[in-house]
Amino acid sequence: MGFTTDRRCKNPHTSTLSEPFTLSPFILGLAAGLAIAASPAQAAGGKTEGGYYGFSDALPEVLTTTRLRQPKTRVPGSTTVIEGDMIRDLGIMSLVEVFRLVPGMVVAQVGSATPVTTYHGTVHYEQRRMQVLVDGRTAHRATLSDMDWQTMPVPLELIERIEVSRGPNAAAYGINAFLGTINIITRDPADTAGAELRAVRGSRKYIRTFASVGDAGNEYDWRLAFEKRQFGGFDYRYDDDDAKVPFNDGHDINVFTYDSRLTLSPAFNAEIRGGVVDGVNKEDFDKNGELGAIGNPDIDVRDYYLQTRLNFSESDRHFYHLQISFENFDRRQRWPISVPASAVECLRNGTLLFWRQNRDICFPGSGATGTPMTADINADSEDSRLELELQDTLIFNKDLKLVTGAGYREDTYRSETYFNGRGMNYQSRVFGNLEYTPVAWLTLNGGGNWERTTTTQHTYFSPRVAANFILNEKHSLRFIYSEAVRTPDGFEQSPDYGFTLRNVEPAQYADLEGYRVNNTAVWDNPSLVTLGRELEEERIVSREISYFGLFPAGAALFSLEVRAFRDELRNMISGVIQFDDWTIDNNVDMNQQGFEIEASMEYPGTTLRTTYAYLDQDSWYNGPQIYDDAGNINNREKQYNVDLLGRLSVQHSGSLALIQDLSAGFQGAAAFYWADEFRRSQFERLDLRLARQIFLPRYTAEIAFTMQHYLDEEPDLSADNNIRDQNQFFIEAGVRF
Repeated sequence: MGFTTDRRCKNPHTSTLSEPFTLSPFILGLAAGLAIAASPAQAAGGKTEGGYYGFSDALPEVLTTTRLRQPKTRVPGSTTVIEGDMIRDLGIMSLVEVFRLVPGMVVAQVGSATPVTTYHGTVHYEQRRMQVLVDGRTAHRATLSDMDWQTMPVPLELIERIEVSRGPNAAAYGINAFLGTINIITRDPADTAGAELRAVRGSRKYIRTFASVGDAGNEYDWRLAFEKRQFGGFDYRYDDDDAKVPFNDGHDINVFTYDSRLTLSPAFNAEIRGGVVDGVNKEDFDKNGELGAIGNPDIDVRDYYLQTRLNFSESDRHFYHLQISFENFDRRQRWPISVPASAVECLRNGTLLFWRQNRDICFPGSGATGTPMTADINADSEDSRLELELQDTLIFNKDLKLVTGAGYREDTYRSETYFNGRGMNYQSRVFGNLEYTPVAWLTLNGGGNWERTTTTQHTYFSPRVAANFILNEKHSLRFIYSEAVRTPDGFEQSPDYGFTLRNVEPAQYADLEGYRVNNTAVWDNPSLVTLGRELEEERIVSREISYFGLFPAGAALFSLEVRAFRDELRNMISGVIQFDDWTIDNNVDMNQQGFEIEASMEYPGTTLRTTYAYLDQDSWYNGPQIYDDAGNINNREKQYNVDLLGRLSVQHSGSLALIQDLSAGFQGAAAFYWADEFRRSQFERLDLRLARQIFLPRYTAEIAFTMQHYLDEEPDLSADNNIRDQNQFFIEAGVRF
C-alpha cells in the first residue's frame, strides 16, 4: 500500500522532468515518425452494427473515444489501435507490456514487482487515473480503484484489438477516465471455433499455458478458455546491509473464462460472459510487510465476474444495448509478525510506536530485552461492483449521429483492515455525444457526462467539444477541448486502517488477542498526517491539436498521427498511503505539454511501426501549509509531494517495431522500447522473435523463439528491480485444430 522514494529537496516551483529538452531525440523521433509506421485497423468479422465488430479496412475506425463507431478522420481525439495479431507477432509476454506500444504511456514495476502503466505519469502506487474496460466492462478494482494487471482475465491469444483513447475521456466514461481510456476487445467466439493449445517457457521461471475450445452455430457461439501464468519476478533485491537476497515477487495465476453469443433473431442477440481467477501474487516481506513481518505477505486471489449484454437493432440506423455486470475481487493476505517486548508495552500504554521521539523507548535496538510477541495479522479485502448501463445509438444520416445513455454503479467493500467493516458507494451517470457534419470539410463533436458519486456527495459534468477539419477523406486536422474530474476512491476518502492481532503467543501476551493496532498508533511523523481530512476531486482541462493522415502508395499504406497537447491539472492528490505514513491531500498542481507521433507503413508481408512522445511537466505545491514536528514550515515535504507525481512522467519515450514474413512459413519480428528517464534511470529493451508456422488440412501449428535484450544494466525505477542476465529467452509452441 506504499512505496519508498528518496526525499530530495528542489525549488518549490519547478519542472518535475528536470532533464533539458535536447534536439537530437526530437529530430530522431520526428524523422522516425515521418518515415516509419502503424498498420491500419483491420476488419474483424462482421457482427451487429452497434457492436465491436464490422470495422472497415478502407479507413481505420475506432469505437472507444465517443462510443460511436467513427473513422479516425472524425474521431474527436487521438486513439491508438493495437491489433491482437501484432501483440502475438511481436512476442509480447504479458498484457501490461502491450502499452509500451502506445505513445505517451510507460510501464514499470513498483513494490514487489507489481506492474503499473500510466499515460503521462502522475501515478500513485495504485493506478487511479485511467479507465480500463474489457468488452465494455469496467476492470479496475471497485474500492481501491487500482489495476491488477497480473490477474486480468484476458489471455493474449483472445485479444482482438486494444483501443487507447489518449487524453481525458470522462465525457464518455466518467470519473476514472481522467487521463484516458483503455478498451480491451476480445475475439468473438465465432472466430475461435475449434480447439487451441499453446505453451510458453522462458527465463526467470516464466511459464504460460493456454487452452480453449468452442463452437459456432447459426444461433449459438461459445468459447471456454483456460490460462495459467507463472513468473519468478526479479532475480534479487538488496537488504539493509546492501547484500543481494532473493526477491519474493513472482506470481502463479489461473484464469477460466466463458464467452458466448445467443442470436434469437436478426434484431436481437445476447452476449453472456463469465470468468474466475485464482492463484497467488507473491509479496516480499521486506517491501510490503507491516508491523515487523517475519513471513512473506503473499496475496491469495479469488476473483470472479459475470456479464450480460443484450443487443437490440431496430434498424441499421437505430440500435441500443443493455449491459449488466457483477464483479467480485476477493484478496486474502496474511503473514506472521514479531514485536519486541518493549513495543508491546508501548501498545498497552498507548505510546506511539514509531514517532521519532519514541523510537528508543519502543525499539531500543540491541538493548532490547524480554520475550518478543508473535502474532498473525491480515490485509484481507473483498470488494464487488454491480454495474448497469443502457446505451442508445441513433444514426439520423451519414452526417448526423447521436449516442446517449445512462449508467449506475454500486460498489461494496468489506475489510477488517482497511475499513474496519463494510461500506458502500454509489455512482450514477448520464452521457451523450453528437457527431454533426454540416459541410463535407467539417465534422463537429459535442458530448458530456453528468454523474454523481457518494464518495464526495457532489455532482460533476465533464464536457468535450471538437472540430475536425477534413482535408480530404483520408486526412483531417482536429481541435479538441475537454474537461474531466477524478474523485477520490473509497479507501482514499474513508479509510479505517488497522491490523487485528490473532494467534498471539506466548501466553503472557494473551490479553492482546483480537487487539486492533490502528495506524494512529504508529505514525512516523504525526505532524504530517492527513487522515480524516476530506479530499476533493482532481480536475483537468485539456487542449489538443492533432492530425491524422492515411497515404495509400500502390501496395503500401502509410499512416501518420501527430498529437500536440496542453493539459492543466489542478487539485491533484499526492502523498503517501502507508500504514505508518498517511499524508495524501489535494496539494499539487501541474501543467503538462508536449507532442506524440504514431506512424506505420504496411506492405504485403511487412509492417513497420513507430511511436515517439515528448512530455514537459511543470509542477508545484498548492496545498495546505505543512509543518514539521517542531512547528516549522516544511518545504522539503512540500517538494516531496511534488516529486511523487513525477515518478513515471518520462520526458522522452517511444517504440519501434518491425514484423516481416519470410519464406518457408517463417516470420521475423523486432521491437525496441525505450523511456528516458525514470527518476535517475532509463529503460531500453530490444525484443527479437523468429516464428515458424505450419499449415496442414486438419490443423495449424506454430513454434517461436523470442529474446529480450536489456540494453541498460541499471534497474529501472527501483534499485531492487534486478535481473542477473541482460538476455532473457522464451520458447513457445502452439497448435490449433
